[in-house]
Formats: sequence, C-alpha cells, structure tokens
Amino acid sequence: MRIQSGMLVHLGFGKYVRSDQVTAVVPIEEDRGPGRRTFVHLEDRVNPLVASRAEDSIIRDLVQEPREVTQSRQQQEILRDLLEDLNNVNKTVRRISRDEGGLDLDRLERRIREVLQEDLLLQAA
Repeated sequence: MRIQSGMLVHLGFGKYVRSDQVTAVVPIEEDRGPGRRTFVHLEDRVNPLVASRAEDSIIRDLVQEPREVTQSRQQQEILRDLLEDLNNVNKTVRRISRDEGGLDLDRLERRIREVLQEDLLLQAA
C-alpha cells in the first residue's frame, strides 16, 4: 500500500488535509470522544490536528489499496453476512431446500466457514 498523492482526506467537521502532508495518525487515548478521535500530524506543523474520525477510517482514505485487496475484503464481508443469515435458517427450511430444491445449506455454510478460515490463516502468515 502507498499513500495517495495530493488527495484531500476528510478528518470530520469540515476539516480536510492533503494526503501527502500527513506524517502520523495517532488514536487519542485520553479524553477521547465525539469530535476527538485521532491526532493527525502534518509536515511543517508542530501541533497535530484533532480529527473526529477514527484512525482506521483516516488511514483507509490515505492509502491506495490494490484493487485485489479491496475486492477480497468486500467478498469476505459478503461471505460473513451470508453466513450470519444462514445461521438463522431453521432445520425444517434447510431440509426442504435440500430435498425439494437441491440446495444444501449445511454444506454451503461449512464451505463458507472453511473459506473464511483459510483467509484468516493467510492473513496471519
């Protein structure tokens, strides 16, 4: 990942900075709250700006992720949403969908769990 050059990054409450001027993004730990989430340090400035957005949101806007990473993250989110929905399907509906429609929700649920587990292992490596 690399910093996007010359992009305006929203800090919240109408504050914007150029992405290539940011030198550090630090979460506020003391007196953190609405309007006070993150210190954003800029080159040529002694004191940091106080941002109302969380540090991870600001960092996502600062960096340019490869398209594959963005797509992978979106796919994982969709799989997690689907897994959550499948978890709410009762046994009778599962049996009917398998026997009458040929859709084995138990097998689908197991496969999604395997894929998400594989992605977690790859990310940890």
